[in-house]
Amino acid sequence: MLKMLSQLIFLLAIGLAAANSDRALNITYNGFRSANLSLDGKAEFTCSGLLKLTNGTEQEKGHAFYPNPITFRNSSSSNASAASFSTTFVFAIIPQYPTLGGDGIVFVLSPTRGLPGSLPSQWLGLFNDTTNGNSNHVIGVELDTILNSEFGDINDNHVGIDINSLHSNVSAPASYLVDNSTDHRNLTLISGKPMRAWIEYDGNQKRMNVTIAPVDIGKPKIPLLSLSIDLSPIIKETMYVGFSSSTGSILSTHYILGWSFAINGPAQDLIISQLPKIPPTGPKRVSKHLTIWLHIIMVTTVSVMASGLFYVVRRKRKFAEELADWESDYGPHRFRYKDLYFSTRGFADKQLLGTGGFGRVYRGTLPTSKIEIAVKRVSHESRQGMREFVAEIVSIGRLRHRNLVPFLGYCRRKGELLLVYDYMPNGSLDKFIYDQPKCTLSWSQRFRVIQGVASCLFYLHEEWEQVVIHRDIKASNVLLDADFNGRVGDFGLARLYDHGTDPQTTHVVGTLGYLAPEHTRNGKATSSTDVFAFGAFLLEVVCGRRPIDLKASAEDVILVDMAFSNWSRGELFRVVDPKLGGDYDPDQVEMVLKLGLLCSNSEPKDRPTMRQSLQYLEGVLPLPDLSSLCHSSGGLAFANRERFVSREGFSDFAMSYASSLNQGFSHSSSITESIISEGG
Repeated sequence: MLKMLSQLIFLLAIGLAAANSDRALNITYNGFRSANLSLDGKAEFTCSGLLKLTNGTEQEKGHAFYPNPITFRNSSSSNASAASFSTTFVFAIIPQYPTLGGDGIVFVLSPTRGLPGSLPSQWLGLFNDTTNGNSNHVIGVELDTILNSEFGDINDNHVGIDINSLHSNVSAPASYLVDNSTDHRNLTLISGKPMRAWIEYDGNQKRMNVTIAPVDIGKPKIPLLSLSIDLSPIIKETMYVGFSSSTGSILSTHYILGWSFAINGPAQDLIISQLPKIPPTGPKRVSKHLTIWLHIIMVTTVSVMASGLFYVVRRKRKFAEELADWESDYGPHRFRYKDLYFSTRGFADKQLLGTGGFGRVYRGTLPTSKIEIAVKRVSHESRQGMREFVAEIVSIGRLRHRNLVPFLGYCRRKGELLLVYDYMPNGSLDKFIYDQPKCTLSWSQRFRVIQGVASCLFYLHEEWEQVVIHRDIKASNVLLDADFNGRVGDFGLARLYDHGTDPQTTHVVGTLGYLAPEHTRNGKATSSTDVFAFGAFLLEVVCGRRPIDLKASAEDVILVDMAFSNWSRGELFRVVDPKLGGDYDPDQVEMVLKLGLLCSNSEPKDRPTMRQSLQYLEGVLPLPDLSSLCHSSGGLAFANRERFVSREGFSDFAMSYASSLNQGFSHSSSITESIISEGG
């Protein structure tokens, strides 16, 4: 009996010793110079003592496991709880490209060593498409640097806890908390800098925590991930612990600098100063052998020469211009494309002032004179008419009047014209009439703009060496300089002819509401058609609304008709822009409104000339009696104007009109606005 008792005591002592051995298990590697780990795939030890899991080869994996199985249970019973464990390690990921990583590192608990059948790339050397999601009894903590949507990754820089699958049970962007704050400080896993990770499982509380931080600070008090989970059904009686890593089409080199693991207790702290250093990430030192150096110098020289030649040719093509013999006559007006390119910062979107049917307009500053300019880029598909068009543009460039937007010159390049104007800082007039929530132009300012436009048109029609018909007078083509003086711009539709000659028939171009009735019938642009548009412009400025407003009531769709109706009823001031608030000179307003009605007469012979209009505005001549207007058989604004009072009739006309324009679109025509000012 005594002998049996002695044997029992001996067996119990052996069991307690084994249990204490498992409880006291602590694996620590401050570097891997003499480590005994099981490696496979591309994993290797470097001469400096680093554990290198991948070596810069595409579509490869690497595994490093502690060679012996570790007991996580004291019994093989499925009811036995898994033991607590703790691990800490220092890692570094050096990518091939600064902002692209591939694919990551995983700390692994596995029932087998080496994870046979696993795949590289997004599988991280853990699973394949068959084993992923099965009861593999594999636990991993991934440091993932690729966003794989098939696994529900949150981003390309995250930490996750994986149970039997690469679909993480919980994950978070790589970061850490300082002290007890809730402010996460981001970590870039592929920064190439050493970082430290702590992974702890409490077998009593059934909780797993993961924490990461830079290597030079202590362990944060609050973990990055915390997962409430019982690992007992997952962890077998014995398991292998280690690391897995992989590469895909994009490469990263994955290093483990040091590792500590413990069962039923905290992992031993690593001695950071004893850890091996990460190798330099710059280019490798080239051998000093003379032959190699000569080859390198030759290759470099040839490459530099080829690159230089390519750069010169490309730059020359980039700034290439077309210059014909006949353009020598216009030399002083021609700009170099290179100067316009750099003045507009390469025609950057930030420099864009506006877009119209006639081109896009950019703000710029000439590099030498520092003059602010507006550059309009105009596509020109008709090579046959290019010479005529340039001659006309340059001729218009000779116009000089205080109420004209100064035309500075042009550049011609690859079927494109670039027209250069003075920059008008206050933009177009229509912006202040329609777009401002409050009126920012007083009546005196509006009246000065009206007088300036009238003076400019008089100059174009009678005072210059040729007759210039603008063909697109409207508020959006009147620009305001720094002192809010009105300047007429956008001569893209202008036509020139000699004094005393009959204008030729052209395509009908312009903007609806400003087109004289006879122009739509015979296609002839005359000074009288400009006067008609000027009349619509006068009413537009005084009334604060567009010549045609489909949102208005049926009788007020056409602004001229609305003004005429109120004048005939003796209620002319009802049409004045309410934003003026009654702060205006009644005599001036009445005179401008009546002049607008005179200029809008449907009969060209009954309209005043621009000379007469300017004299009315300056008070040199009194306005004629308007009573005869009410007996006009043709009406004021349009022939068959009864059709326009109906929105349906107007829509039919507009569609027909647009169609005729498209069929006869000339090399300089446009029915839409061009803008040479900011915010226009």
